[in-house]
Amino acid sequence: MSKRKQKSAEEEGDSDASLIDVDFEFFDPNAEIDYLALKRLATQLFQQDAEQLQITDLADLILGQPLVGTTVKCDGRESDPYAFLTVLNMHVHQNRPSMKAITEYVLQKSSPNPSLHNTLQNLLGPTGLQSQNHVGLIFSERLINMPVEIVPPMYRMLSDEIKWAIDDNEPYRFTHFILISRIYRLSAEEAAELEARAPRTKRHKGALPTSGGGVFSFHPEDEVISKFASHTIDYSFTNSQPREKDSFGLDTGGRLMLIPAEKLPLIVTALSERFAPPS
Repeated sequence: MSKRKQKSAEEEGDSDASLIDVDFEFFDPNAEIDYLALKRLATQLFQQDAEQLQITDLADLILGQPLVGTTVKCDGRESDPYAFLTVLNMHVHQNRPSMKAITEYVLQKSSPNPSLHNTLQNLLGPTGLQSQNHVGLIFSERLINMPVEIVPPMYRMLSDEIKWAIDDNEPYRFTHFILISRIYRLSAEEAAELEARAPRTKRHKGALPTSGGGVFSFHPEDEVISKFASHTIDYSFTNSQPREKDSFGLDTGGRLMLIPAEKLPLIVTALSERFAPPS
């Protein structure tokens, strides 16, 4: 079912930017249509580690709860989704292959941060998985060049759907959320070269890193969400190949955030204020 529409304008060109109006529609997940596109988005999110995280089972799990979560499409319900946002109960689904793999993964990746690792161990270790302190795994990914303005309504709908599910005694009462996202690392030389090659419009909009190198997020909303996280850690992919000085492409990695569940309404408000749709 269609939830709502949102119009977005995309810029093209260099000095003389033209505008293209695009209607984005928000839908409930659809197991008959979204399966392959969802697997592609999961592969994009987890990169080289996707296979070990059982993404086929993960897609089945996500599409098995069609009343929670949102897809974004441009060509109606029967088209492929360009973006996906949902939440999975890591306690309820602890015996699914994908959830077992992801639980082990986040515990492994959090190990360099003792505070985060101990907290996750208490939440997701054998004792924690038997407690009532349930953790929600937020799955959020979209195609490159999808505008960030679609994100606030998606999070607003997710927050509403969690409330409605709780009202119906469904298992969506969480104490924490885990959000896994993607980052890339640039040397000062790479950052300068990237900025020099970019169109002037993007440079003016601040769409590129200009701080002389460092770690950057693929998704602008991560900067907002991380302010509400109790813990954040960046990590390298387990199956990434060693990079040489002249390696081609971006040096990518993952970002793990642990977010107290009571912060979700504040995140929704902050995202809406920061990334308001064009008028």
